[in-house]
Amino acid sequence: MELKDYKIVWFTEGGWQGKVSLDNPNMRNDVSTKYVLGAEHYPIFQIPQVLQHFGEGHFDFAIVTLPKTNTDKLLQFDMIGDLRKLSKKIISMQEGPHWYFQDYTMEEQIWWYNSLTEFDMLFAHNHKDVKYYKGLTNKPVHKMPTLMLAERLGIVPRNEWSDAVVIGGNMVRWYGGFDSYIVAQEFDMPIVAPSMGRKIDREDEMDIQHLPYMTWVEWINNLSQYHVGVHMMPTHAAGTFTLNCAFHGIPCIGYKGLDTQEELHPQLSVDDGDIESAKMLAKRLRDDKAFYEDCSVVCRSNYETSLYTEKNFVPYITDIFEGLDSG
Repeated sequence: MELKDYKIVWFTEGGWQGKVSLDNPNMRNDVSTKYVLGAEHYPIFQIPQVLQHFGEGHFDFAIVTLPKTNTDKLLQFDMIGDLRKLSKKIISMQEGPHWYFQDYTMEEQIWWYNSLTEFDMLFAHNHKDVKYYKGLTNKPVHKMPTLMLAERLGIVPRNEWSDAVVIGGNMVRWYGGFDSYIVAQEFDMPIVAPSMGRKIDREDEMDIQHLPYMTWVEWINNLSQYHVGVHMMPTHAAGTFTLNCAFHGIPCIGYKGLDTQEELHPQLSVDDGDIESAKMLAKRLRDDKAFYEDCSVVCRSNYETSLYTEKNFVPYITDIFEGLDSG
């Protein structure tokens, strides 16, 4: 079967419902994936109502992104039982780093683990996450590539840029903002950062220009102007920042363990915590024009051949669904 022939429903903590259209201004990776799959989206806490509305066996696949918060609400109904009735196969999609659930209460941790073992298949962000979930659950686990639909939306890679370095997050451990700031200083350029949900008080007093909150389309277009990226983020999940940089041919220094970083920017990936090596790479990018140009060409070329583009994502994900459907 072709991907469009499958009836897919996707549940997340998002409060909206329906299918994604291309005029969605927040076409980030998870929304892009729903668009390509043709999935119908519903809030996860409304699973019983969706079952009542559509009836048993309506969908071929139900994908569930277990939320990082409000997990206690999911204990109030038979989530797996309802999903089994609603769909022929049920799939879990990773949300955040694989260790996040260990900050839950003991009851919620056990519920979360037991739930994962009940799914037919799991999707994970990175190769290391695939290994983790396979070991944890003994279930089939596949990487869900972080999808970018820039070409379909008419967004083009940069062709000119300013002398500024953009870092990938704010001054909290989650984003590793301080690590990125230290490395970014080596470029002797203005430093720019996006404003994220975890931005802290007095961060605006740093010698960093903080961008206003933007839609995804606004962000991608704005990103095109920067000379280089730094994203020393220890929390490995979808890896959108380094992916977005690669689309524009922007060299990005970051930590290993994140597939988008290692696959797209192999020359600029360092071990977790290795600020010394990251600073050396920053100095080389600053002083060695040939090295900079090579990193720029390599990351853009790697993006073109990666699973993060629609042309490569679709046959990859179709094979996975066909295998699960026939299994």
